Formats: sequence, C-alpha cells, structure tokens
Amino acid sequence: MARRPLPRILSSGSASITRSREIARTAADNATDILQPLITITRGLRLLAAAGRQRWAATPKDRRGPALFTVAVCLFALAVMPFGGLIALVTVMGAAAWKGRERTEERTGPDEAETARLRSLYEALVPYFGVPDDPAPLYAHGGDWTKAFGDHAFDGDGRPTRLRVTYPACFTDGEAASRARIEQLLHAKSGRSREYRFTWDEEGNQLLMTVLGALPTSIGAQRFVTAPGETVLGFTDGEAVQRTVPVHDGDLTRDAPPVVWRTGARSTEPHLLVVGQPGSGTTTLLRSLALQALQHGDVLVVEATATGEYACLTGRDGVLAVECEPGGALTALEWAAHETERRLIAASRARQAGRPLPDDIRRPLWILLDRPGLLCRLATATGGRPDPLELLQAPLRHGRATGVTVVLADQFDSLDALGEGIRRQARARVVLGRCSREEVAAVLGAEPDTTPAPESPPGRGYARLGTGPVLRLQVPATPDPYDETADEAHRQAVLGLLPGRRDAVAAAGAEKPAAPEPTGVPEPLLPRAVTVDNLAVTD
Repeated sequence: MARRPLPRILSSGSASITRSREIARTAADNATDILQPLITITRGLRLLAAAGRQRWAATPKDRRGPALFTVAVCLFALAVMPFGGLIALVTVMGAAAWKGRERTEERTGPDEAETARLRSLYEALVPYFGVPDDPAPLYAHGGDWTKAFGDHAFDGDGRPTRLRVTYPACFTDGEAASRARIEQLLHAKSGRSREYRFTWDEEGNQLLMTVLGALPTSIGAQRFVTAPGETVLGFTDGEAVQRTVPVHDGDLTRDAPPVVWRTGARSTEPHLLVVGQPGSGTTTLLRSLALQALQHGDVLVVEATATGEYACLTGRDGVLAVECEPGGALTALEWAAHETERRLIAASRARQAGRPLPDDIRRPLWILLDRPGLLCRLATATGGRPDPLELLQAPLRHGRATGVTVVLADQFDSLDALGEGIRRQARARVVLGRCSREEVAAVLGAEPDTTPAPESPPGRGYARLGTGPVLRLQVPATPDPYDETADEAHRQAVLGLLPGRRDAVAAAGAEKPAAPEPTGVPEPLLPRAVTVDNLAVTD
C-alpha cells in the first residue's frame, strides 16, 4: 500500500512555527503596551481593596458602626452634589493609578551577601582592635558590626568600594607598622585586584578605605598648557591636586589633573631623580621632559646604555648633544660643569654692575642623564677618567641660580652608587614600576597612602616634590618614534613635537642678514655659540 504524504503544516519544518510564535509574541507585547493603563488601574484597585480589608479587620468592633455611618454620609453628599459621581469616579481612578504604578524599591542597607562580607571583615579585625578588659568593647567576636562600620558602598560583585572603620582610641595608629597591618588585612579581605587608598583620622579614631580607579594610559605626548618653568611629569587623581589642564585623549579633549614640576630660580626642587625597574618607563619620562624642555631651552642628553633610545633628538635644534659613548659622556659632563661656572660668574658680574642678566645665560639648560650608576662603573673600569658624579656637583649646587636643571634616571640596583649628596640635591623624586612600599619610601622619603597597583603599565608609579604628599603618577605615553612596535598615534605625536633639524635651521638662517652685535654689553667668558660647537654630537 502506498504511503500517504504528510500534511503541509508538518512537512514545511519549524520555520512556520517559529514565525507564528514571533507574531504571537509581538501581538502580545503590543497589547500589553496598549492595555498598560488598564493594567495599572486594575492593579491599583486590587491593592486599594486589600488595604481596605486590612483596615476593616484592624478596626475594633465597637468602632465599625460609626465608620460605616461616616462612609454613608460621604456617599450621600457626593450623590447630591452636582457631578458628584464623576468626581468620585475620577478620584478612585486616580488613587488606583497612583497605587498601582510600578515602583523600584530603594535599598536602605546592604543585602545578605554584602552583610556577610562586612561581618567577615569585622571578625577579622577583632584580634587587632579588640580590648579584653573593656566592659563594652567595640570589637568582640559575635559583636555588632554596625557600630564599627559606616559609610559603606559596594560594586556589582558585592565587594566594598568605600568603608569607614571606627577603631578604639587605644589602638596605636601613630605607628607605621600597626597601620600597615590593618591596611594589609583590609586589602586582602576586600580583594587584591584593585588599588586602595587608606586615610587615617587619628583625631577621630576613624579609617576611610576607598577604591581608586586606574589612571589613564591613553594620554600621549603633546603641548601642555603650562607657564615657562613648569613641566608636566604626568597625571594623577583629581582630588590630589588643585589644577587641571586640557589634554587630547584619543579623539576627545578633556581636563586632566597634572603633576606639575616647577624649575628655575624660584624653585625649591630644581633637580629631579627618577628610579624604576627595567621596562618601567624611566626613559619614557626623560623623553617627555626633553620634548617639553625644548620649547624654552637647550637639552644635553647623556645615555650610558647606548641603546639609541634618544636617537630621535640627535641633530635637532636646541639639542646640544646626545652622547652614548663613555668618553663623549664624560666630555659632555665636563662641559656642563664649566658652563655652569661660566653662567654663575656672568650672573654675578651682571648683578654687581647693576645690569640685567645676559641673554646667553637666561636660556634654560637641561642635563638629562640616563643610568649614571652604569656610567660611573664604566669610568672606573677604564681608569684615569674623572668621576661623573663629581662633574655633576657644580650643576646640582648652582643650577637653580644659573638656569641649569639636572634630571637623573637610574634603577634600584644602582641607586647606592649615586651617593647621598646627589640624592640630597635632587629633591623632586619619581618612582616607576611595581615595587614594594619600603622601596618607594627609600626613594621618596615617605610611604604612599595607597596599595600597589595590581598591574603596572610603563610610566606608572609615584611622585613626590620636596616634602609634599606622595602622588600617584602616570607618565604621558612618549615612545621612541623610530620604534615600529609602538602605537602609531603616539609615535606620530612625538614626531610632531620634535624641533627641526639643526642643518635646516642653519640653512634658513644663512639667507637672512646677520644682526648687528649689541654694544655696551661685556663679552661673556665663554660664548654660547663656541661651547655648542665644541660639543661632540653623535649622529
């Protein structure tokens, strides 16, 4: 017997069934939107009826009669009033619509998971804050955590982002070791994948823990809005400084809080020391400082590693030299020492004669020295060469009065080779890379009030200017423009900031008539043009 074919509705597959379900779902959604007012009023009438039943059940039996009489009088008054029935209907519908509206419940406290985490933090702090002889201890096993914790906030995962901890007055909050134990405990219990700031209020016996957001790494090298003598080391938290500058962050322009370092005759921190781990971004910071210094001054770069990180500056207008060889580096430092002395003598003569400072000593001079510790070892190994650190004594001591700024960048393993004298002169300090709180304190002179960052991109660290606070720092992205592995946008930004080639500038100046020499001004001891030509420039 021949088999009969299946009906069309079954043989067409699941496409028609799926289409029918979509049509039905769309129709239901449209009907819900159209009937939403009716649904709201119906829900409100149901809630009003339930509230009326509860109120009637809660009314004593001896008061039910007067209540019914009052309701009857009101209904009779509405019935005899003009448009009384319409007014009653509108009133009931309005009350039902208000009662039946969809409302989002506001949280008045932590949920169950957040309460469990706070209770766990409280129990963990009992061994540190508990006082056995206290008749009413603030911290005790099984105690009330609500009296100790306040001002708490949580993220989407239930981890605290803000917490105010009240501790007993007998706790030794003046000792760094005691504070460090509490901070380490809160850091471990609240999540190690974030960066925290701990603010101790020793007068009020309170500790505020807040979670910090990551500093932006997308800000590249650019012309920052600063006054002459001001240099942007990087960017920090908005509440840490009282100033912002407009920056280009990708395709957007926004205000960012900078860490501004002031140099010159009025500066109390005229020299800078940068310390970091390999690959932490110390060279990036020096490259960023060089680009900013070339706007108003001259730059002398001494690179002991000879890796060519500053090759983009070679031969540029305003760059006196980029020395990579030990012999050339020592020659450049010798010239820097003599130039500092020359500037000091010229400034002293001008002041004694009652004249303004000569133009050749007004232009700032920046000496950027990368890895001076390695240069000292190389000079010691060759023998018969002067100590580079001794050559830096004159620029470091008299640099503020002569417009000479010294920037040194080295690693932690070579920090002892610099000596205490150089570290004492360089009062502006920067630490880059992932390092412990003890290492940061050894360089900056104070521990940071934040925990180490879980991830340390290049240029991430801390800065301290003189005796100021320790600030988080993110150096602007300033890669080597000849490095093809770097971000293309940041490379082009660096190329756009580089001054023109010295040969092109000299050729353009040769076409112009020579300016007449000024009269009545004494000739300096060592003309600036001669000193620049005497420097060995490596190409």
